[in-house]
Amino acid sequence: MTQQQPTVILATASYDHTIRFWDAKSGRCYRTIQYLDSQVNRLEITPHKRFIAAAGNPHIRLFDINSNSPQPVMSFDSHTSNVMAVGFQCDGNWMYSGSEDGTVKIWDLRARGCQREYESRAAVNTVVLHPNQTELISGDQNGNIRVWDLNADSCSCELVPEVDTPVRSLTVMWDGSLVVAANNRGTCYVWRLLQGTQTMTNFEPLHKLQAHNGYILKCLLSPEFGEPQRYLATASSDHTVKIWNVDGFTLEKTLTGHSRWVWDCVFSVDGAYLITASSDTTARLWNMSSGQVFRVYQGHHNATTCCALHDGAETSPS
Repeated sequence: MTQQQPTVILATASYDHTIRFWDAKSGRCYRTIQYLDSQVNRLEITPHKRFIAAAGNPHIRLFDINSNSPQPVMSFDSHTSNVMAVGFQCDGNWMYSGSEDGTVKIWDLRARGCQREYESRAAVNTVVLHPNQTELISGDQNGNIRVWDLNADSCSCELVPEVDTPVRSLTVMWDGSLVVAANNRGTCYVWRLLQGTQTMTNFEPLHKLQAHNGYILKCLLSPEFGEPQRYLATASSDHTVKIWNVDGFTLEKTLTGHSRWVWDCVFSVDGAYLITASSDTTARLWNMSSGQVFRVYQGHHNATTCCALHDGAETSPS
């Protein structure tokens, strides 16, 4: 049985072993999937809005967004520990993941198997795909940042901003000009990305930002359609999310309202809103211009650890 798909897809997952889908405007939960295998560490919606990936321990499950079926349509099973990162290539043809088992994997969604595996030698906490679609950047528990060149099928660059300080989150500017790494000490490292003579991306140190006193659990740069404003959002164990102006990395505003750790955040496609997920069991929708809460999503019975939003135009699968 299929259902009418909302134009804005908002999903959250929690330690209560459920994934919830919400009407973003009204705050009504219209679908709940029981996820009994494990907690869900990360949610990601495919570019064409057809599926949502739930990264758990040690599986990745793909669910049909347009169906009421509680069963996954695909399962990806070769990781051996918590999957902490998941994302999709821009056409939705393949998926990437990173796990505490120390590997980064690429999965072909048409062939339904693991196509490549890269060994990070430490628990992987975060993986992002460069907008050029040919480089993955990973951050791990030992503080290493590595660039995986998919054309050369090898590690092309390695950085250690702070030895033995776990890199919790990475984000890349939509145009590929900046990368930000956030760590367990509340610090963000910012680099300019310079294209080298080959495809290898060179990192030029730009800024070091002491953003929070606690852990930074997620950092995220604003999207293309938010231009000309460029912001960095940092979500922290100190219960706040801070919004930084990328021009000079000055503090624009602090979003306060969550009463426990803020684990995840995602911008709306135009950068006008931010959704956050917290251990206080709620997700919140914030107005970026005012810094005020616009909507609270209540329904989970334990920590809400991740959120996913797709409010942009649907891209057709190739």
